[in-house]
Amino acid sequence: MSDQLHAIELSIQHAKKNVDRMKALQRLTQHRDFKQVFLTDYFEKEPARLVMLKSDPAMQGKDNQDAILKQMDAIGELRQYLNGVMQVGRMSEKAIQDDEAMREELLAEGDAESAEEGAE
Repeated sequence: MSDQLHAIELSIQHAKKNVDRMKALQRLTQHRDFKQVFLTDYFEKEPARLVMLKSDPAMQGKDNQDAILKQMDAIGELRQYLNGVMQVGRMSEKAIQDDEAMREELLAEGDAESAEEGAE
């Protein structure tokens, strides 16, 4: 049982780190500078600018088009990363609840077994 408890404790510690990272991101997304630079400028205005740039006759060369696509991909990758941090954080919150419930069950079983052994 102690191995199970140890594994649960490690799982809880790992999940808490994920939740902490999620909360840090939530704080960031509430900061007006982050909202302006990332949520508005980078995630909304920059893609529109890149789409317009992609159609610019002066930017039709393969190297220019590739560079524009890489920039568009970078925006998507960052957005996906931030969404992943939030998703993992929410799943970790649930995992903490489940792990804590399992830990309580194991501890209760251990207490019951100890009581039975003491009664013999």
